[in-house]
Order: sequence, then structure tokens, then C-alpha cells
Amino acid sequence: MPITKVHARYVYDSRGNPTVEVDVVTETGLHRAIVPSGASTGVHEALELRDKDAGSWGGKGVLTAVKNVNETLGPALIKSGIKVTDQKAVDEFLNSQDGTPNKAKLGANAILGVSLAVAKAAAAEKGIPLYAHVKSLTGSKDPYVLPVPFFNVINGGSHAGGALAFQEFMIAPTGVDTFSEALKAGAEIYQILKSLTKKKYGLSAGNVGDEGGVAPDIGKPEEALDLIMDSIKKAGYEGKVDIAMDVASSEFYKEEEKKYDLDFKNPNSDKSKWITSEQLADLYADLCKKYPIVSIEDPFAEDDWPAWSHFLSKVDIQVVGDDLTVTNPIRIARAITEKSCNALLLKVNQIGSLSESIQAAEDSFDAGWGVMVSHRSGETEDVTISDLVVGLRAGQIKTGAPCRSERVAKLNQLLRIEEELGSQAVYAGKNFKTARTN
Repeated sequence: MPITKVHARYVYDSRGNPTVEVDVVTETGLHRAIVPSGASTGVHEALELRDKDAGSWGGKGVLTAVKNVNETLGPALIKSGIKVTDQKAVDEFLNSQDGTPNKAKLGANAILGVSLAVAKAAAAEKGIPLYAHVKSLTGSKDPYVLPVPFFNVINGGSHAGGALAFQEFMIAPTGVDTFSEALKAGAEIYQILKSLTKKKYGLSAGNVGDEGGVAPDIGKPEEALDLIMDSIKKAGYEGKVDIAMDVASSEFYKEEEKKYDLDFKNPNSDKSKWITSEQLADLYADLCKKYPIVSIEDPFAEDDWPAWSHFLSKVDIQVVGDDLTVTNPIRIARAITEKSCNALLLKVNQIGSLSESIQAAEDSFDAGWGVMVSHRSGETEDVTISDLVVGLRAGQIKTGAPCRSERVAKLNQLLRIEEELGSQAVYAGKNFKTARTN
């Protein structure tokens, strides 16, 4: 079926900033996608095109990206006659219109919006759910896998106020039997955690960060982890729920000194307390001994390669590359060669098209890595990543806390998919790191 119309507009994300929405129209109707946006973005990500007009939206407008869809990408794609079911050809064509390595000319947000909307049109043409279309693009014939949800229940770092340097503390219900049970556990633990946080740190501590987690004014990771452990126990899920962290350490890495500042939000931080990568690795190792931590994301800065390799050789947990790998095949290949991490955080807007995202996941799976599909801190009601994680059979997803509609929308979509698939799908559970190969 030919594409008869491509139209972009700006809408607002969960932080109140503009983002790109794209409609693709075929004989099956209108198919819409909205592009998310990150806060702690890696320098190696594909370029999210912003207008940089300080007089409008504080420079964060996306009118240029919208114009690039409506005046360049859309008309060219319609004229090309490429079938919507040929996702790779569509994405290669869109990238050729840009012609830069990081989509800097037209914007990754412009290209991705078209790419995702086309995928939805293709699923409709085939008469199948989006997750089934994604699976067909991978060529897999294996049973579907429903992911372990990694709930970001305590926010720190750049996603919240307070002194806490580490960006996310997550709970992962790996010891239950189904996705719906995992979501129930996460929701119950979250409500108890919120109550305990208010009692200990005051009512304002119940305010939530960008991704729905509570953001108490605490300074040390042990405080956050103790709160989580108490909440898990009080909710009755002791032994069934593991813990993960996204440290986002690029945010507090001091390049000149080659050290990490755990008090980076303090303008008068004491330099004598900044620590080396070896000391930071020891801190993580100590936390892993004390708490049931199964995954740490971005433990070191995006270009501190030796620290990553050293740490991976010392631990037996999942070490996830986000700022390190930015869903980019070139950086993934280097991380595989240097044994820097053993899992990819997959964010579609880091690379800027669906087929490139799928290829990044396939490269990671081929290396024996895990793949965690992820939202961004600036999210929308678009639930594409829920279908993506099921179609990829990745086994793990992070969408924030079981709170705020833009986060819960993804979880609700997974509930629908679970109901629809029934016995055709298994819950990843303890096998979340190797779901693809089990």
C-alpha cells in the first residue's frame, strides 16, 4: 500500500517540552508515532534537532525538525514508492536524505518519528499487532517473551533534586511467574516505599522525579537501598524482587581530574573527596555484596573505557551500557571487543530509526549480551517500546515507576499483550539477561 500522506506537528512531552509527532496515512488509515527525549543524553547519541531560539520554549522548540518532515522527508518518501513493510529500505532512504553520521542535518527526532509511524502502518497492512511485525523483522520463530519490568522507584542524579548522585534505583520482580504479577508487585512496593519515604523524610519527599520515582533529599546510595529493602519486605516480596541501579556517572565525571564527584550537585563540592574509578568500582562491589543488585547501568563515564573493562572482569552481574554505547553499532562493537559491558540499553531515539535499533539489539544478542529496552525521561503516551521489547524477545524493560500516565501507558500495553498472547508467551523472570537464548 502506498503512503498517501506524511505530516508532522509538535506536541508536548512529560516535562512540558515540545517534541515531534508524525502521522503516516495509508489505505489502512492514520498511523501515529511520538518521539521521546532524554535529559542525561550521551554526547555520542544521534542529534535531537532543537531550534535553539531562546525566545521560544527556552531554545527547545522542534519547529525545524517538524518542517524537515513536512517539507523534505515526507514528500521524498511518498515519491519514492518504497513499501511500508520494507522497514530497512524505508530507514535507509530516510537516512540518505540526511546524509550525516549522526542525523545532524534533518534531526534524529524527525527521522525517528517517520520510521516508527511507518512501522505501525506496516503492522496494519499485515493485519498483525506491532509486536508481531517487529518479531517478523528479526526473523525469529521462537516463542514470545514478556519482559521483567525494571521500576525506577527512587530518583536522583539529573532527574531529581537532592544530593543523591546516582540517577536511578530500580526494583525488578524476577521471582514471580507472570508479567501481571510483576507489575502488581512493583505497584504494591512502590506505594509502601512512598509511604515510608514520607514518614522518614517529610511529606515533600513523596514528590516524584521525571520518571515517577520518589526523590527524598538523601545523600548516600545505602539510604536509598535500605528504603527499598524495607519496602520489599513490608510488601511481602522478600526474595522475589531484585535491585538495579542506573548510576549515569557521566553526569559527575570530572574529565580533567579523571575522578568522580559524588557531591556534584553541590557548587562547593570538596575536591579532596572526589574518587577514582577504582574506588568507585569498589563502592559498587561493596553494595552488590550487601544488597541483591543484579544490574548496574553506566557505572562509569561514557569514554572511561578502561574502568568499564576492569569492573566487568570483577563482577558477576549485568553491566549495562547506555551513555557508553548509545544504541550505536560502532560503539557496541568496540564495547564487545574491549569487554566493557555485557548488556545494551536500547533507546530508539539514540540511533534514530527502528531498523537501526533492531540491528543494535541483534549485534548485542549475537555477542551474548542482554538487551534492556528503555524509555526516556521526557516521555509521551506513545507505547511503541512495549511492542518492541516483546517483538525482540529482549526480556527486560525499564519504563520508570508504576506512576505517571506516560510511564504506566507502557506497562498497561504490556498487560494487554500478555492477555492477547496467553500461553504463546513466557515471562522472562530470572532469565531476563538471557531471555533471547533460553
